[in-house]
Amino acid sequence: MTAYADMTAEQRAAELAALRKDYAAFQAKGLSLNMARGKPAAAQLDLSMPMLGLIAQTSDCFSEDGTDCRNYGVLDGIPEAKRLMAAMLDDAPENVIVFGNSSLTVMYDTLARCLDFGCLGSAPWCTLDAVKWLCPAPGYDRHFAITQAFGIEMIPVAMTEDGPDMDEVERLVRDDAQVKGIWCVPKYSNPGGITYSDEVVRRLASMECAAEDFRIFWDNAYAVHHLSDDASEQDQLLDIAAACAEAGNPHRYFKFASTSKVTLPGAGVAAMAASPENIADAKAHLTVQMIGHDKLNQLRHARFLRDAEGIAAHMRKHAAILRPKFALVEEKLSAGLGEVGVARWTHPRGGYFVSFDGPAGTAKRTVELAREAGVVMTGAGATWPYGRDPHDSNIRIAPTLPPLEELDEALDVFVCCAKIAALEVMG
Repeated sequence: MTAYADMTAEQRAAELAALRKDYAAFQAKGLSLNMARGKPAAAQLDLSMPMLGLIAQTSDCFSEDGTDCRNYGVLDGIPEAKRLMAAMLDDAPENVIVFGNSSLTVMYDTLARCLDFGCLGSAPWCTLDAVKWLCPAPGYDRHFAITQAFGIEMIPVAMTEDGPDMDEVERLVRDDAQVKGIWCVPKYSNPGGITYSDEVVRRLASMECAAEDFRIFWDNAYAVHHLSDDASEQDQLLDIAAACAEAGNPHRYFKFASTSKVTLPGAGVAAMAASPENIADAKAHLTVQMIGHDKLNQLRHARFLRDAEGIAAHMRKHAAILRPKFALVEEKLSAGLGEVGVARWTHPRGGYFVSFDGPAGTAKRTVELAREAGVVMTGAGATWPYGRDPHDSNIRIAPTLPPLEELDEALDVFVCCAKIAALEVMG
């Protein structure tokens, strides 16, 4: 097919008319398809059902150190759960706190502690005239929602193929002491599927910051979420803790992870790793906040996943379910949009999303058309702070939840809508 830019106005008008007929046919089907959020499919959830039967009687309720997991206590997690989550966080068990099911909750609470109490003796951020936060974009909408809820000024930073634009990051943190942190999804990022390069990790760890209490919120949500079983086709990420220690900034980071997209999102285990000093500081406040999280769930996870190899084996089962879906996205976008010259998209080797960019001024229209044809997408603008995509071009595609046959049809609708929106702005 000829690229739309190379067509005459009459040819584009004819193409648009034909696409509108296709669109009307989709509307007539009365579809109800959803690609709005990166949820595991039912088949993925089924993989973890055996875990629920691992505690069936009283004798099953004790951790390896004799703790009765039915009772109060153990603020930072039972030993086997700390080891398990340390494997996901690439850290030592003693530097890990195991929480409840949601890493998002842990990030919210960690930011709240910085605001209320400061960081290792620094002034509480809530006492400052302003607090600013760097937000690599396109990025994760729920991260942005947290900083917005706390009234923190969000500063978008462009994402490159290697991670955030470090020239811009370094400039911002060097000159402004009100810039207190940065959101990072460093491996198979949401939504671009980008893994930060070693150079980016080292620059984040070593950069000169006007704020001595600058913190990197390192949400390694997709640490083990490869699409391929072949190690040569899996991204590797340099550990931020090691990089910060090497750079002489050992307290700069908080690492977060969970089993939400490993086992059961509604009944997973979340954890945080940090320097010993940051861990001690967090525990001092957690002692007031709670007595302990769900240790029976920690026990189930430790027995089910066991260790790093157990996690990897389990994730290979997930990958077998997800690979055909990501392959279908690539196939449909390439076939429908590859030659018309109006879109680009990422080709992730892991994670849960594909980041799609159409021409400026088309994202909202594409999402609106899709919704009216029965396909729900992530809202246009959601991948930017305040929901404001300056180019109105980025759309997050979340192919994981729908069954393959539904995804096939939803992608046909999406491609049609993207073409219509592109031709409308071209005139």
